[in-house]
Parts: sequence; structure tokens; C-alpha cells
Amino acid sequence: MESIMDTVLTDMAGAYIEHSIVITNFVATLYSQLKDSVCKVFPDNVQYKWLIKGESHTLMPDATINCRVQARKGNSFFDIPRFVMEVLSPSTEEYDRVEKKEMYRLMEISEYWIVDWQKKKVEIYTLDYDEKEEAQYYLWNTITEKNKEELKIVHFPNIRITFDGLFADIGM
Repeated sequence: MESIMDTVLTDMAGAYIEHSIVITNFVATLYSQLKDSVCKVFPDNVQYKWLIKGESHTLMPDATINCRVQARKGNSFFDIPRFVMEVLSPSTEEYDRVEKKEMYRLMEISEYWIVDWQKKKVEIYTLDYDEKEEAQYYLWNTITEKNKEELKIVHFPNIRITFDGLFADIGM
């Protein structure tokens, strides 16, 4: 049984308000679209507990779409979401791009977005399998102001989200 002494907490102090605005915009846009679905959208206040390569990991993604919400206890999910979004912060960028991305790949999460609110850029990664049948993330598209009409959630084609809506109220 895991105790409080087994839990490692990371100080996320210093996050920018814009970081939270992007998460809020995303969740607000998807919430009503998924209302009558088995899938639900969650902000960064839920955690996922996974066993990866024999080690226990607890992650709190910035936003997720989870279609197996019964596999939980309290605010912790034990199954994997189908979609994860991380919004970059200067203090977490390397962790989001390297360690978290690798854990999401190992858990075979279908789609991973890295959102840079400062540059107003979305990197969309989709999971596929290489010739060895090993799961890999491939950059599907990079969305900026120039190609903003191409923004979509690849694995949820019926969900509508706009670039301007995602970055609404970001004063740049």
C-alpha cells in the first residue's frame, strides 16, 4: 500500500495565468461536446497512477480525454486516457517534452499535444507502431497562426476546437 511517504511532490509554483487560461479554454470547449459521451474531458486536477517498467508513477496532465472513467479511486485514474495535452511552462518544458512524453508513449496514449502559449503553437503527436511493433510518437502537425484552420483532435474527429478559441484571452 502506498503511503504519503512514497509520494513525490513537485512544486509547480510560478505557473503563468496564461497556462491556466489555455487549459480552461480547452476543457470548456470540449465539456459540452462530450456531455452525452462515455468519454469525458478533465483538467489538471486529476491524476493518473500507472506502473511503468515496474515502477509506480503518478502524473497530473494539464488536460485529458478519458473514455474509461470507471477505473478510478477518488481523483486518481488507473487506466489510460486516449488524449493528453500539456501546456508548456519554462520550468516544466523539458519534463513535458522528454520524460512525460516517454511515459505517455509507453502507456500507448493515442494522441499527445504540446501547447506553447507564448509562441501560440500546438504540436500534435499521434501514436503509431514502427517495424518492430513498438509504439512511437510521430509529429502529425504543428499548428500556428499561419495554418490555424488545421487544428483538430485527430482521434476525436467530431470534436470542434479552434486555434483562436484555444488561445482566447492570451494577451500577446
